Amino acid sequence: MSTATSRSAYARTVRKESGGPGLLLAHGGGGSVESNFGPVLEELAAAHSVVGVDYPGTGGTPKAEEPLELDELADQLVAAADAEGLERFAVLGYSLGGNVALRLAARYPERVTALVLTATFARAGNRLRLVADLWSGLAARGENELLARLLVPLALSPAALEGLTPDQTEELVRQTAATIPPGSGDHVDLIRGVDLRAEAAGIRVPALVIGTTEDRLVPLALQRELADTLPGARFAELPTGHLPFTERPAEWAALITGFLAR
Repeated sequence: MSTATSRSAYARTVRKESGGPGLLLAHGGGGSVESNFGPVLEELAAAHSVVGVDYPGTGGTPKAEEPLELDELADQLVAAADAEGLERFAVLGYSLGGNVALRLAARYPERVTALVLTATFARAGNRLRLVADLWSGLAARGENELLARLLVPLALSPAALEGLTPDQTEELVRQTAATIPPGSGDHVDLIRGVDLRAEAAGIRVPALVIGTTEDRLVPLALQRELADTLPGARFAELPTGHLPFTERPAEWAALITGFLAR
């Protein structure tokens, strides 16, 4: 990794309102801790000491000069936990963050108490890999409006998308294009060729996989496959597209906190 993304350079989000057990947040590709978890952060912090980091090129973390690695992102989360004095912790991974969470659990099995994985996968599959190729190429060329036109119909559930007026749809595309972070392409490059099934099969902690049933970005079949691969994992369905924090934040938070409370 470049010096621009050294351990001290990663932006960290901390919420320790409750002083409860540790909970690490691993956000999705093209997102950030605030954009992916902001709507549920208060609920999560009510019972947990919450810590997250922004990947290079998003939030407050500078863009990387070299390709990203899952190991580095996992290690950064653990370093943030260390900085807050958290010896053990659960990990909440959303989308690409689920890959980060799986790698973290495989690298630090003695420190992870539970996993909650939402809208994620152990392997990309052909459909998601092809989307990632297009996403990465558009991001590299700075075609943010075209990228937004690709992502909006994939990220929203069909019902949410069709519930918008044409003017609202165009405004959403503009807002999405304006907020695509510079590291978006670097994040999505991690998706291509990923296969964490062997690592997932060796993880021995309580796990909940939350399947986003109306997801057009990460097929539900891949989410179910992940749940089947994780030994003893529970599977819950949430009727939303790829953005549970936008479409159903209250239900998403309830599933997360309910599982962790048990």
